[in-house]
Amino acid sequence: MRRSATILLHWLSFVLLILLVAAGPLPGLTWAFGLSGLAMCAVALVRGLMNGPGPKLEGTLRLAHPWMSRGMYAGLGLVAAVSLWSQIAETAPVSKLGAIYFYLMSASALHAIFHLWRHTSLGDGALRRITPNVVHGIL
Repeated sequence: MRRSATILLHWLSFVLLILLVAAGPLPGLTWAFGLSGLAMCAVALVRGLMNGPGPKLEGTLRLAHPWMSRGMYAGLGLVAAVSLWSQIAETAPVSKLGAIYFYLMSASALHAIFHLWRHTSLGDGALRRITPNVVHGIL
């Protein structure tokens, strides 16, 4: 349950974030992103994080990994909450929402690069944790 929910919500939030960066904070997209982001954070809070540093990650990066992960969840949760609040209270200007979506997308890009590096350079299978089983054959 946790793995399936995390994978679904991870990729759903990512695709919705791309659409928000490209199209701006359209109400339907904003609601969907806010709900999926908060749901992903809720799964992590209730069932725990699904990720870990893996056996091949060493040194400072191994120590930093849990905190970087918590930071990504905190960023997602904050941006998702602000997105929903903007729809409920209609207070946040569109330009500010666009900026925070861009910042989260930038953090997401660094997150992806880190895990691509882990998967390819360290060969620790980092991408297998967050991709559906049908994709594992090409990883």
